[in-house]
Formats: sequence, structure tokens, C-alpha cells
Amino acid sequence: KIGLTGASGFIGRLVIELATQRGHEVVAFSRNPEKPVRGCVETRGFSLDSIPDVSGCDVIIHLAGENVFGLWTKAKKRRIRDSRKFGTRRLVDAMLASRNGPRVLVSGSAVGFYGDTGERIADEDAPASHGFLAEVTRTWEAEALRAREAGVRVVLLRTGIVLGKNGGALAAMKPVFQLGLGGKLGTGRQWMPWIHLDDEVALALFAAETESVSGPVNAVSPEPVRNAEFTRELAVAMHRPAVFTVPAFVLRMFTGEFSRELLDSKRIAPRRALDAGFEFRFPTLKPALADALR
Repeated sequence: KIGLTGASGFIGRLVIELATQRGHEVVAFSRNPEKPVRGCVETRGFSLDSIPDVSGCDVIIHLAGENVFGLWTKAKKRRIRDSRKFGTRRLVDAMLASRNGPRVLVSGSAVGFYGDTGERIADEDAPASHGFLAEVTRTWEAEALRAREAGVRVVLLRTGIVLGKNGGALAAMKPVFQLGLGGKLGTGRQWMPWIHLDDEVALALFAAETESVSGPVNAVSPEPVRNAEFTRELAVAMHRPAVFTVPAFVLRMFTGEFSRELLDSKRIAPRRALDAGFEFRFPTLKPALADALR
């Protein structure tokens, strides 16, 4: 039995589908527990203000959190930070207090932990960076790791840009490219750590099911690409031109501090997933985009 936060989200919906196909039962944790979540055997309450009921769950997959995309106003940054810090804290408090609680926690995290890696390849042993998202991620992970006090195996799923149907990064990109206005961001030389939605979900369940997996796991494709290459491949897949360049100063003007997440280079490697035997269905970009846009 898998307890799932973020069950109605872009990633969570597919977790429910794949988990039930594998014979698991899924309990959704939601701010609206009176509203059933399709595919789940039960819906329980989840908020930043109270400790949820995790009894009877063998595994918790924790995906809930404020979307980081958008203009980082003070209020937006507070929601990003608090949703991760306090949401994870409430879950772990419940796990520490429960006598028959979960033995595994797969907690969402982000490759923002590493900051700008430039041309350096960063695996899970690379140090944390500085800046808002890196600091949020460190706090987020520290809250999750407290579950080890109860003997819980904790996996920190450091996720990159998720590509899939009906949501995620492509939902924001597609309208621009459909108008023929797509283009590289800044110099276009920055590395983009992407992963197909199917692989993101499969890796989350693989981490839950595989006893040897613990600690940080980079949820990214083994073949990152530069922004310019990503732009070309997306334009080809959508049969549109991509001749424009969005200058860095324009991005900074319209997206503020969030522009760093678009312009920083993140050359991230999924070493622990590969070492544990996980097989990516979409290791390269072209077939991943073709499937996501189908």
C-alpha cells in the first residue's frame, strides 16, 4: 500500500496508474479528502498544519509542493519554501509517531540542489550549491531524512525537467513553439537535465521497491542536452521554426530570480539509478519528445 501526496498532479496521476498496474494499492493524501481520487482505494487529509494518518501504508511517495515555474515574488517564494519544508515535516512527524507506519519514504527533491554546474558533470555525490532553490532543496531533504530515526529507508528523488503529455514544462513551451516563436535561451550552451514522465514515475516506484536504493537519486536522463539542442529538437518535433534567441537580460527582466533556473547549466548524471540497474525507457531526447508530443 502506497501513500501518495500530489496524487492529482502531473506526475502523481501516472504514479497511480502504474502502481495499480503493478498490483499496489494507492492511498491519496489531499487537501480535499472528501473528494475521491480516481484509481485510489482511499483519500486522506494532508495539510501543512496537521499531522496526517499514515497508518497501514508501507511506502510514502511524497510529491506535493508549490510549482516553481513563474515569477518568484516574495509570496511565491514563501509558498515554494513552506510547501516543501512543512509538508515534509508533517509527513515525517506522522511516520515517527506511527507504530505500524511506512518503512520507505520516497521524497521529491530537485536538481536545483546542485546550482550551476557549468561543464562539470554532477552525480549524487556533488556538493550542494547556494541560492534560493538550492537552499530550499537542502531544507526539504533534511526534513525527509529525519524519518531515518524510525528506521525508514529514505530516497531523495532529485528531479530535473519532466517531459510528458498534459502538463509539465512542455505545457508552457508548446504554445510558444506552435506560434513559431520558440528559440534558445541566452547563449543556449547551458545543459538541461530532462527526464520523460514515464521514466520519472518508473524510477519513483523502482526506488520504493528496491531495498538497496537510498539517499539522493538523480531523476534525469543519462543524456542531458544543451538548451540550443533541446530547442532544435522540439522545433523539429513540432514542425515549426526556432530562429529566435531570448536574451538573458530579457529573461531576467520578465522572470526575475527564476531566470537563473533557465540560464544556469545543470549537467547532471543519474549514476545511482544506473548503478542500481534501472533501465530508462527514453534515454535520448528525440524519441522522448516524439512520445510526449504524440
